[in-house]
Amino acid sequence: MTNHSTVSKKFLLVTVAMIGFAAFAAKPPNIVVFISDDHTLRDSSVYGSKDMATPHMDKLAAAGLTFERAFAPSPSCAPSRGAMLTGLMPARNGAEPNHSEPRAEIKKLPAYLQELGYEVVAFGKVGHYNQTQHYGFDLAEHNNYHEDIAIPAALEWLRNRKSDKPLAIFIGSNWPHVPWPQTPEGHKPEDLTVPENHVETPATRRFRGKYYAAIGRMDAELGMIYTAAQDKFGTNFFFLHFADQGAQWPFGKWCLYDDGIRTPMIAVWPGHIAPNTRTPAMVSLVDVLPTLVDVAGGQAPENLDGHSMNKILLGQTNHFRGVIFATHSGDGKMNVYPSRCVRDEKWKYILNLHPEFRFTSHVTEVAGEDGNYWRSWVTKAANNADAADKVHRYQERPREELYDLEKDPWEKNNVAGDAANGEVLKKMRGLVEGWMKEQGDQQKVYGPPTLLSDPPSNKSAAPSDTDKD
Repeated sequence: MTNHSTVSKKFLLVTVAMIGFAAFAAKPPNIVVFISDDHTLRDSSVYGSKDMATPHMDKLAAAGLTFERAFAPSPSCAPSRGAMLTGLMPARNGAEPNHSEPRAEIKKLPAYLQELGYEVVAFGKVGHYNQTQHYGFDLAEHNNYHEDIAIPAALEWLRNRKSDKPLAIFIGSNWPHVPWPQTPEGHKPEDLTVPENHVETPATRRFRGKYYAAIGRMDAELGMIYTAAQDKFGTNFFFLHFADQGAQWPFGKWCLYDDGIRTPMIAVWPGHIAPNTRTPAMVSLVDVLPTLVDVAGGQAPENLDGHSMNKILLGQTNHFRGVIFATHSGDGKMNVYPSRCVRDEKWKYILNLHPEFRFTSHVTEVAGEDGNYWRSWVTKAANNADAADKVHRYQERPREELYDLEKDPWEKNNVAGDAANGEVLKKMRGLVEGWMKEQGDQQKVYGPPTLLSDPPSNKSAAPSDTDKD
């Protein structure tokens, strides 16, 4: 004979267990975002580098999804991070030149997550240094220039945290931003491969070794943060790693070439993202905000420039953006050079709004910083056609540039003047012009430019390849 009381109790226990399991399963994931600083995509083993081993990036890739075509909205720190933290491109959020920040009235990423019940904290360079304090984080610490204590401070804070609220923690490494380490830390300059768009000199090799040492430091920090997330959250976390833009090398940072705007991006979400997968989908850092809101269980407004990448994360699609737009205005007096670009899977079009300006940067203008290898390029250019071409292309640019990325992935051969590409040029030009109009782009010039008619800087023209580091 059946004991109805026993059955009822069992039914009640099963029901409670199921409710508890459902509540656990529905618990919002903790969010961990790790941002590297000035890191070119090519310079990591997970993206094919033979010279730069990044074992912790590799570990992330094995556990999650690697984006092969992620792009920065702008190739300099402040506008790239401002777009990431607002979901709006620089012309719409107000942070166009470097060191600027989005308008105060614009809703920022922390507010979206706080409304969903999250505690939202930042350690290190998340916004542009101290601007991080203005984004509305519940806690924002150690965000001064190269305040490298940020990583151990974040680890200690995370270990000691007792709150039951879901957490969104943003951690910004200062590596591999300059100044690079004084030694290559195990990398032998003579064994390194000099990129095709660089000038091969002993100084280039020495500084490339230092740059790799900086990447190694970033990768080690990434590994510590990822391990801490696993220890603290088990499997209930979403981990996202990306860089703000490319490294401080010619044709990288401050430039709309792929070395400037293409960024590493890897996502791990246990139980949601299939491990060891890759996607060719084209995405932008402006998509980070709506993606994190989606992961947290919310929905970002439709009037943002960014869109949730959730379907890519869940393996439902490899198609996202048909084109990528990016913009650059300048970086103080050293780099006043407004330009805009559009990129699809095959073609890159760059519009240089003022081709009468000389392109200058910290690389060409600041003696003593990690960029003084530039003097060796200028010296070699006096007697070497390849070096002369690269120095010329870096500093003197036509109004329009068009590159066939399938044939010319290093963007060395501008085919904008080829009659055979007339229709492509017209189409890409129209896309940029239409986008600028939609964005309300005022095409402002921020600061006094250097003109082609001005005499070259003594610093950029100075010898030699034998200068001491």
